Amino acid sequence: MSEYTTGALAKLSGVSVRTLQYYDQKSLLSPSSRTENGRRIYNDADLKRLKLILLLKKLGLTLDAIKEILASDNSVNILNLMLVEQEKVLKLQLADSKEQLKTIESIKRDLPDLAAVPIKSIDDINDIMKNKKSLRKVHITMIAWGIPIDIIEIGTLIYAIKSGNWMPFIIGMIVAFIGAGWISKYYFNNTNYICPNCNTEFKPKFWTAFWAGHNPRARKLTCPNCGKKDYCVEVFDSKN
Repeated sequence: MSEYTTGALAKLSGVSVRTLQYYDQKSLLSPSSRTENGRRIYNDADLKRLKLILLLKKLGLTLDAIKEILASDNSVNILNLMLVEQEKVLKLQLADSKEQLKTIESIKRDLPDLAAVPIKSIDDINDIMKNKKSLRKVHITMIAWGIPIDIIEIGTLIYAIKSGNWMPFIIGMIVAFIGAGWISKYYFNNTNYICPNCNTEFKPKFWTAFWAGHNPRARKLTCPNCGKKDYCVEVFDSKN
C-alpha cells in the first residue's frame, strides 16, 4: 500500500495542504499514521476517502453533512441515492444546454440574413426567430407545390416526344403556368422587404418584385421611404 505525505496527497487530489489540515481538524480525514517527528502519513484508503469528500462537496454538501454520511451505517445506500439524483439533475441540465445551443446556433445562422433589422431587446430576437420560421414555411409550401408542377412539365414533355402527341404537353404547360403564377402570387403576398439603408419594411408591387434582381435572401428594390435602390432583405409579412 502506497504512503503519502500531506504535500504529496494534496498534489494528487488538487487541493491545498491547508485544506487537508482543516479536514483533519474536522475529523473528516485523519492520517493513517504519523512519523516520529509528527508528520502526517496517508495511504490509498485515505486518498479514496478524500476523493469521495471532494465529490460530495461538488454535489453541494456541507462538511458536517459529509461527515455524518460517511459515519452512517447506510453510507453506501445514501451515496448511491444521492448520485442517482444528481445524475438526473445533470441529465436535465445537459438537455437544457443542448436546447440552448440549438437556439444559439439558429440565431447565429439566421441573424446575418436580417442584418438590416435593429435589435434592441430579447423581444426583437424572438420576433426575428418567429419571422424566420414563418418565412421558412412559405418556402416549404412553394417547394411542395413546385415539385408536382415540375413533374407535370417533364412528364408531359417526355410523353409528347415518345408518342408524338403534343396535346398533353400543351395542357400540362397551361396547368404549370397557372400553378407557377399562383405560387408567385402566394410568395409575394406573404413577403415584405426591409431596406438596409433606413430599415423601412415595405411591400413592393408584384411585377416590380417579380422582375427585380435577387438572391435567395434579398431583392434589388427601390425603397419607398429613402428612395435608395439596394438589395432589400426578405422577411415574412406578419400582417397576413
